[in-house]
Amino acid sequence: MSDQQREAMEYDVVIIGAGPSGLSAAIRLKQLAAENNRDVSVCILEKGSEVGAHILSGAVIDPIGLNELIPDWKEKGAPLNTPVKEDRIYMLGKSWSFKIPNFTMPGLMSNHGAYAVSLGNVCRWLAEQAEAMEVEIYPGFAASELVYRDDGSVKGVVAGVMGLDREGKPKPEYEPGIELHGKYVFIAEGVRGSLAKIIIDKFDLSKDREPQKFGLGIKELWEIKPENHKQGQVTHTMGWPLDGKTGGGSFMYHLENNQLAIGFVVHLNYKNPYMSPYEEFQRFKHHPLVIDTLKGGRRVAYGARAISEGGFQSVPKLSFPGGALLGCSAGFMNLPRIKGSHNAVKSGMLAAEAAFEALQAGREGDELTAYQTLYENSWIYKDLKKVRNVKPLWSKLGIYGGLAMGGLDMWLNDLFGFSLFGTLKHGKPDSETLELASNCTPIDYPKPDGVISFDRLTNVSFSATNHEEDQPVHLKLKDSSIPISQNLPQYDEPAQRYCPAGVYEVLRDDKGAEPVFQINAQNCVHCKTCDIKDPASNITWCVPQGGEGPNYPNM
Repeated sequence: MSDQQREAMEYDVVIIGAGPSGLSAAIRLKQLAAENNRDVSVCILEKGSEVGAHILSGAVIDPIGLNELIPDWKEKGAPLNTPVKEDRIYMLGKSWSFKIPNFTMPGLMSNHGAYAVSLGNVCRWLAEQAEAMEVEIYPGFAASELVYRDDGSVKGVVAGVMGLDREGKPKPEYEPGIELHGKYVFIAEGVRGSLAKIIIDKFDLSKDREPQKFGLGIKELWEIKPENHKQGQVTHTMGWPLDGKTGGGSFMYHLENNQLAIGFVVHLNYKNPYMSPYEEFQRFKHHPLVIDTLKGGRRVAYGARAISEGGFQSVPKLSFPGGALLGCSAGFMNLPRIKGSHNAVKSGMLAAEAAFEALQAGREGDELTAYQTLYENSWIYKDLKKVRNVKPLWSKLGIYGGLAMGGLDMWLNDLFGFSLFGTLKHGKPDSETLELASNCTPIDYPKPDGVISFDRLTNVSFSATNHEEDQPVHLKLKDSSIPISQNLPQYDEPAQRYCPAGVYEVLRDDKGAEPVFQINAQNCVHCKTCDIKDPASNITWCVPQGGEGPNYPNM
């Protein structure tokens, strides 16, 4: 379908993604418009079936950004109902746990004043605030393609393409979608967004930056027995079941209504191709520190999502001709704090302020260079700079050396504003860190018991994931031969294990036929791990039809 055959809608600002950064940008634009008696048209496109459907986070949030955006959020009923009352960090062995004294941790690691929340519900509330200000929000509209001006700047997106069959041919119900044009386009898709990836490459936004680094976060929401529930208790762990060289850890957050958010993060620069982050999470739940809390409870939801871990060194240039990168599309997560939503909110505000200034001056389609300057003078920049060496130190020194040196570095940065190490580099992207399977030991994971631990496909059913099967596969292989000809002999095709939803299988029969690589795209929970970790960088995650994927409740 050619561009001329699509309808187009015009806005001042088009925002891709109804997460914390995109919603905050829209709200701030409308605030500035009201303060200056100007009408600014703002549209948000959300690929999930509703706002919050694709939002997954721990989450303990620092309200510093929300305090600036909507100072009276408590009076307006924001769903921040569980202040952190107890903050615990443990080092785990297989059958033991050691509580790290809180006084040994730098002040920036404290969760005092933070809230344990459902980030999906926070975004639903933010959407209500935005719509009350006449922001147009369109859930179920996946932005699948960028539209450019004649000068090469980003003009808008194509969204709402529906009704293609598996071969990409129109079915009777085919809808070509519409073009949404903006004087500026904000990319707020979250980690490893499909459009952000294109823009970063096209405009070389990562030039002179370190490669972005990632982790995979896997989460379950449980309803636990009242006697096991300790509302406001926050627990993080490091160590077992991961080995000393593999980065990662767990979280357990006691929310309201006897709910427990429990999850596990594995840094995606791990080396052993036999590792399964999902299975590591399942066996973690059997640790003595954890299992007694879960006994007698029931899991009510499941999901997974990649998180950005590169931090300060990996943040790309934030503006490009016609728009800006916001939130996790730019990688604003503070890794040791496991927090990014406060920075996402602030980044949306800063981008909005830069765009509003440009609109006031009658500009459009140029680079919002003021956004970069605002970022470099903001508390986001300071927040990320203080912890910039934690990830590379952990990667180089392992858990114990990394914990000691990373802690020292954070103390020095927090107290005196300097580091003994300068700014360390990350090195390889995560797709290049696997060792050959022949040099690694397979991991014998215990079978799930169906009570505390579960198999992947059973858990995927608790994500309410749905994709129509007769549509183009949204997980695209650049070379369909690589999984069997290259990844299988070299790495025992790690996609079978790194995917937390059982999307990828290597099928073998007992007749000696060539193995077949199968993609079960309907299982995909949109975590983006395959786009990050595939050793041949052969898998590209694209948006499926709008509204499809997981439907997370309270995640």
